[in-house]
This record gives sequence, structure tokens and C-alpha cells, in this order.
Amino acid sequence: MRVRMATDIGGTFTDLVALDEESGKITLAKAASTPPEFHRGIADTIRKSGLDPRTVAFFVHGTTVVINALTERKGAPTALVTTRGFRDVLEITRANRPDMYNLRFQKQAAFVPRHLRFEVDERVGYKGDVIKALDEKSVRAVADEIRSQGVSAVAVCFLHSYANPSNEARCAEMLEELLPGVLVTPSHAITQEWREYERTSSAVLNSYVRPVASNYLDSLFQDLRKLEMSGSLNVMKSNGGMASFGFAKEQPIHMIESGPVGGVVGSLAIGLEIGERNLITLDIGGTTAKTSLIEGAEVKVTTEYRIEQDARRAGYPVKVPVVDIVEIGAGGGSIAWLDPIGTLRVGPRSAGAVPGPASYTQGGAEPTVTDANLLLGRINPSYFLGGEMPLSLEQARKATGKLAAKLGMPVDEVARGIIRLANANMVNAIKLVSVRKGHDPREYVLVAFGGGGPMHASALARELHIRKVIIPPAPGEFSAWGMLTTDYKQDFTRTTVLRATDETMGAVYRRYDELERDALLFFKHEGFDTANVVTARAADMRYAGQEHTVRVPVPDGQASLAEVTARFHERHESAFMFRLEGPVEFVNLHLTGLVRVPNPDLSAFAPTAARGTATKGRRTVDFDEDGIHEAALYERGRLALDEEVKGPAIVEEEASTTVIYPGQRGGLDRIGNLVIETGV
Repeated sequence: MRVRMATDIGGTFTDLVALDEESGKITLAKAASTPPEFHRGIADTIRKSGLDPRTVAFFVHGTTVVINALTERKGAPTALVTTRGFRDVLEITRANRPDMYNLRFQKQAAFVPRHLRFEVDERVGYKGDVIKALDEKSVRAVADEIRSQGVSAVAVCFLHSYANPSNEARCAEMLEELLPGVLVTPSHAITQEWREYERTSSAVLNSYVRPVASNYLDSLFQDLRKLEMSGSLNVMKSNGGMASFGFAKEQPIHMIESGPVGGVVGSLAIGLEIGERNLITLDIGGTTAKTSLIEGAEVKVTTEYRIEQDARRAGYPVKVPVVDIVEIGAGGGSIAWLDPIGTLRVGPRSAGAVPGPASYTQGGAEPTVTDANLLLGRINPSYFLGGEMPLSLEQARKATGKLAAKLGMPVDEVARGIIRLANANMVNAIKLVSVRKGHDPREYVLVAFGGGGPMHASALARELHIRKVIIPPAPGEFSAWGMLTTDYKQDFTRTTVLRATDETMGAVYRRYDELERDALLFFKHEGFDTANVVTARAADMRYAGQEHTVRVPVPDGQASLAEVTARFHERHESAFMFRLEGPVEFVNLHLTGLVRVPNPDLSAFAPTAARGTATKGRRTVDFDEDGIHEAALYERGRLALDEEVKGPAIVEEEASTTVIYPGQRGGLDRIGNLVIETGV
């Protein structure tokens, strides 16, 4: 027996999916997350699965430890060492106010306070020429100051080190020698793209979370080895690939969206199997809702990611490849509350795993989205988590009743309002990855998963005029399942600003050859046979004189200038609705290295022609604007391949519930997806 296992920690539950490679059998398990020691939840879930850890040959893990440490400000005391004169780049940021007309606007505080930002003498020009060699005496003086401050992590970011990292590398080397036990991050190890502030921020954030992530992964490593798991240990990365524990401990910033990305990658695998290449993913968990867009079977990856960015805050840039995901505080545990003027709000604060929604009877006293769905009859209180965790309708009504009394409204009406607000927030999130970026949702299929995704998907799709919704098998554990479809992946980027001409194409391809050598060295260091490395090329391009760029795939070999620029014009027009005749420039060259791993057989959940009686009675369900109906109830695991489910209906399974509205219809496809035609 040889098992591949994936685990995903969410704010409320920890999920596990395991594949027996010999028999094809899939094992699912779900247990409560265990904040703040999240690694304990992994061991709990493995024990609950009943699997023998000694049979696990491959383990991949998605975690929120990095994003939690950043958003909760629970990282390590961190210092910054930079070029003389650039100490305040973290304060200056981009000097623009996102909330332009707010005269009381205040910038977000830097992760490194000014007294922990230090300068040394050195200078590199923008073309990579060393104008001033590193003054090692100034490095020693700075090391003495850092030592006296008791910090545990240091970021080093020099001006133009993306073009020539020699001074920066030497400084980092000296600091490691002079400050034993302090974790040092040079910016060129994180990114070799330009943008001084963004590079500094990325290096600082990596340093800030590095001790926390390292301790977490060490604890998880020890827990897994105590369980006698001796297989390969890996983590999910934000770019849609995975890497070893060792790499993740050095560059944990690559795990900033570790968990949610698994569902996006899994959605792509399912889309390719059923012939759907344009997808919008929707992952609703206990704490957040996440959405992403896949166009032409291509997952959107960006290096313009920012944490804590919204309409009023610029956020903090992280210049590493991240799947383009929008995440909002609208999960099952999101709390409903009244603002100072008495307006009903939902989220972003969440009841989390502890105490959880009021209906969990674990001490939660405030109404949540889960409580509202329970009151409206959409959740079976005795079948939550397959009956393992019964919910209290009485406690949900009591918590919502307090809010209803303040509003002077019936409890059921307040529950409807909570769901409407949560849905409106989710619709806006989907528009951010689609309409706001030039994509029409009507041309896409919605793939919904997570414990709450199937419950809200049909209503959201109808609002956005999306014709089809796909609920994959085991939606409650789908992000973990998606991790089993993931390859080892590393991105290599180099800023190379060149006018796109026939003469410069040779220089462009020579730089791609350099990036390919970097990729082969990386995977060799990680222990892979370089013969198994596959690469793909892309470039950020722009019209001369523009600031913004467009990501363009670049074919292997010596493609012609006309072919590359034609792709750029098409993508620019799609994104910005116009094209120009002027000259075009290369800005950043990207190369992605992959080592493929065998994907699980997608037919593992395939339905049979007859699986027994799927109907299990009827229940009164409130469908909001569609009225209150006696909805037919179905057990998903017993649905037959050719069985049609007509709305109003509820399809139940152990870790999720699917709501099918009046006028909609659904059924299983050949690989076990529940496909809903929304009727729009």
C-alpha cells in the first residue's frame, strides 16, 4: 500500500484527502482546527482518517500560518538593512493615497519600525554596474546595533540588487556570520524584479514570518515523524505548485495563499477533464470566501499581490508569484452585526473554530452566516459533518433574536438579510476577478466548493447570469484534493527592460537560457532529476511610455518578434479594450519550472447507473425571493448517473449542502460532479 496524502488547514476545520495509488481508493477526513497550535489539527485529522501514516509516501500541506502571522501581527521582531539614503522606503511607499479624498487618511504602519532600519555604504547602478563596493566596516557596525536590539530576523534590500546582487549577497553572508541564530533574507533570493519599495516589502515580510513558519514546520515535521510517516514532506505554494519543507522554511512568503490555491488547481484539473476551459472558482469556508478566474485553462498568476488592500488601504506588496485570488471575510462563521448607525453588516470578523457559530454550542453568542442558513432550513441540524456535530437550532435562533430585537424585525427576516448581505459581498468579490478585469461572467462556469460554496453558488450564479454551476466531489475537502493534482513548481523572474525589435530578440532569448539554467540548478538542489524538468516562458510587456504591463506567453525556441507582439496586442486589447500601433517593450521575463507528479484518477467518484434511493424526504426551506417551499431532499452519495434533481431541492452530503432553487435542475456527470443548470 502506497498512499499520497494532502491536508489543508482552514480557520474552522482541517481537511484531509488521501489516495491509495494501488487501489485508487480515496479517504476523506475533517476535524476541527486547533488554533493557535494548528499543527496539532493535522495529527488529529490523520488519526481520525484511520490510515496508517507509515504507508504515506507523499505528503503535501496547505496552511494559513503565514497569512495569519501577517494579518494578526504575530511575526518576529525584524530589522531591515538597506543602501544609505533609503532607510525610509517603507514609510514613503508609493506616495499615493488610495482613499484620495479622505483628509484624515493615515498610512498603514510599516512592519519594521524606523529604529530597526539601518543603512550601509554601497551602491549599484540600474544596469547592474557596481558604483560603490560594499563597505564591510559599516556592515559590522550595523550588526552590533542589531545584536543590541534583540531581533530574530533581518531583511537585506539594496538599491538595484535585482540587476546585480553581489553587494547584497555579501552583506547577507556577513550578517549570518556576525549574528548567529538570526535568520537573514536577502531580497534577491525572494525576487529579481524591479520596484524598490515592493522588493523591500517582500523581503521584510518574508523575514517577519520566517521564524514563525520555521517553528511551525519543525513542529509539524516532528508530529509526522512521531506518527512514523517517513515519506516526502511538501507544502503548497501560492503560485499553484509545491515545494519541500526545507524551501518553505527559507522562503515562507511563498506560502501566503497556500491553502486556497489548492482548490483553484483542482478546479483546473476538473475543467480539463470535462472540457470546460473558462472557470470561476468559489471557495467558501468557515472564515472567508475566495474566488479566482481561469481563462483558456490558464490559472492567472500575478506578482502584484498585496495583503490587507482595500478601497481605503494600499496594503503591503508581496512581489512573489501568487495565483490571482480575491479573498473576503464572508464565510460560514462570519458574524452579523450592527454598525454605529444601526445598519446590518456581515463579516469580516469570524467566530472561527473557537467558539464557532452559535449553533455549534461551543460558547458562540453572535449570529453567523451558518446560523442564518440553519434558521432558513437549508442545513439539516442533525446531519452536519455527517451527524458527527449536531447543530442547535435553538441557539441559532437565540443569537439571531438579539439582533432581530435591535432591528425590530422577525428573526427569519433577519436571517434572510444576513444571507443577502453575505451573497452581495461574494458577488462583488467575483466581479473583482471577472468584470473588473474585462471578463464577462456569463462566458464562464462557476466551480463552487468548501463547506459553504455549494450552499450559496446557485444564488450567486443566477445573480451573475452564469449558466452552469459545478459542485465537485467532496466539496468540503476539495482544496486538499486539489493539492494532489499539483506539480513541483518554481518561478524565475528577471527584470529586462528592452524595446521589442528584431535586434533585441536574441538578447531576450539569451536571458531565457540563463533563467532555464537557474531552474535546472534549483531543482537539482531540491533533489530532482533535471531530465524531468519542464519549463514555460512568459513576459510582462507594455507599450513604450506606459506604466502597466500585460503578461504574455512566449513560445520555446526562437519565436519571431511578430508572433510575440501579436500575442501582446491581443492580450492588451482584452484587458484594456484598446490597442496601439506604437513600439512595444519587454519589462520582465518569466520562466516557470515544473516537475510533474502523477495526478489522481478523476473517476474515483464516478457514479453508477443505479446507486439506491437518493431521495430522503422533504423539508421546509426558505428560498428568500423564491418563497418558502417543501424542498425535496437528496443524499448525494446515492444519486445515480442519469438521475435528475429539480429545484426546489437540497442535496446533502457529510461535509456540505447544495441548495438548488426553484426553476433550476441538477445531476451528476460521468466523474461525479454535481452539475446545476441555473436557468438564466
